[in-house]
Amino acid sequence: MFFILLRFSIHADRVAEFLEAHTAWLAQGFEEGVFLSAGAMSDGDGEAILAVAEDLAAVEARVARDPFVIEGVMEVEITGMAPTMLDDRLSFLLGEG
Repeated sequence: MFFILLRFSIHADRVAEFLEAHTAWLAQGFEEGVFLSAGAMSDGDGEAILAVAEDLAAVEARVARDPFVIEGVMEVEITGMAPTMLDDRLSFLLGEG
């Protein structure tokens, strides 16, 4: 499992230009079963995504295709986590990368 943090860069004023393409990129991630959750960070500094993937390289490659990242609107931080304790509703995540 991976946490993807997309934080606004100094080019945040260009969000509207690439929002439709970014939304399509997100939708593709959900359709392909990689993204489990996405939304604005509570501090208003960007967006957070919860993802499952085989490995970090796969997540990095996917994030590199985000129009916000390509155009420098967002800066990326990716953190992996191997869950060992989960609520039963999330038990499907055990064993994911």
